[in-house]
Amino acid sequence: MKKKQKESIRVFKSDFLEKFTHVHPITPLVMWVPFIGWLIWRSFAIHSIPVTTFALLGFMGFFVWTLSEYVLHRYVFHIPKTSPLKERIYFIIHGLHHDDPNDATRLVMPPVPAIVLAISLYYIFRPFLGAVHVEPFFAFFLIGYLCYDYTHYAIHHFTPRTRFGKYVKYHHMQHHFVTPNARWGVSSPVWDYVFGTLDSTAPQKKQNSAV
Repeated sequence: MKKKQKESIRVFKSDFLEKFTHVHPITPLVMWVPFIGWLIWRSFAIHSIPVTTFALLGFMGFFVWTLSEYVLHRYVFHIPKTSPLKERIYFIIHGLHHDDPNDATRLVMPPVPAIVLAISLYYIFRPFLGAVHVEPFFAFFLIGYLCYDYTHYAIHHFTPRTRFGKYVKYHHMQHHFVTPNARWGVSSPVWDYVFGTLDSTAPQKKQNSAV
């Protein structure tokens, strides 16, 4: 007998809005890989950026993503629940994932907020880098985002075999089940070391190793 699939937590009363809260895991790849490829193509074919400059901008983009991931997770996804409105916002953007961390349809970012966030960040970076250099930078920033999305998906659905993979999974599971006010890095714990957020004074529940 086929096992009945667990029903997802409902976010909106509207069936139309509710559909946008569920995302197939392949969606970010389909959305962003062609755009990334286009930015990389433009870097060489249109802008004739030297390989060394391209590599430096790519490294910068990927590096800045790791910090952005940390900042977004800590200060946006975990917005302080100081009012009913903020509590509702927290639930919509991240709280439901903590309530049901194994819902496979809610482990990657939905297209609409992803596009809004990407456009906003692009126009934040552009004045600092210029219209030409922002393109390879942003291509690798998006590659960093994809690494985050699929690292997060793998953490919740697969058993890693490498030492690094096991540590990343352990690090994130600690955030979910032991120290929800710490360990903000997902694809890379490096910024938790830099900012001293590897632990928290308010542990909640013991780690569930089955997740």
